Amino acid sequence: MRKKIVAGNWKMHNDLNETISLINELKKNDIYSDVIVMISPAFPFLQMALELVKKSNIEVVSQNVHQKPKGAFTGEISVEMLKSIGINKTIIGHSERRKYFNENDTVLLEKVKLALSNDLDIIFCFGEELLDRKSNRHFEVVMNQLKKTVLNLDKDSWNKIVLAYEPVWAIGTGETASPDQAQEMHEFIRKCILESYDKTTSENVSILYGGSVKPSNANEIFSKKDVDGGLIGGASLNAKDFQLIIKANSSL
Repeated sequence: MRKKIVAGNWKMHNDLNETISLINELKKNDIYSDVIVMISPAFPFLQMALELVKKSNIEVVSQNVHQKPKGAFTGEISVEMLKSIGINKTIIGHSERRKYFNENDTVLLEKVKLALSNDLDIIFCFGEELLDRKSNRHFEVVMNQLKKTVLNLDKDSWNKIVLAYEPVWAIGTGETASPDQAQEMHEFIRKCILESYDKTTSENVSILYGGSVKPSNANEIFSKKDVDGGLIGGASLNAKDFQLIIKANSSL
């Protein structure tokens, strides 16, 4: 049975005091036991965040990890470093990593394999650009991204994978794929997994939508059959908005 998830990616926002304040606000209303809530603060605050959420249902995940176990890679973070402070999950392949840091499918597959081999769960991101959507190539682009990365893995690996579909044209733009567009793509993604593995694998993987989810559209998006939650950017920086989005994914 797949899980309902709402994950907040805080990106390069919030200093120490802002991070503490936001986590404490979220803890006050941590009541949705049927939704897994994840937060992804900046690297300097991961260990502190872990301490703050100890008596809550909130999980702390990393925004990224390097593809090599260790080495002379100034400024990078290794799997071993994350594991050593108690981080058990990381985001890989976010559209901003692909765009601004030139992370291609080869690099991302290397990251995925290293993370999984070290018992680090992943939220794997992928999605099409605006030109792909306008030229009706969005299904082809998404299928290729999956085939070159996570669809290379053995079936047992899928117990440690959450997918996050990000229509790049809807990230930070205020634009959002319609609920029907989101469902159409999520259904297609599940079909790709079915064809590569089996029905059980396809039905059990959680697929999040990551494109400008807000309190005003979360209910309609999350109500779709193949949408299991959201990877939330800007709206997760506001405790009230983030809680409303979490509530929208709950059956309470």
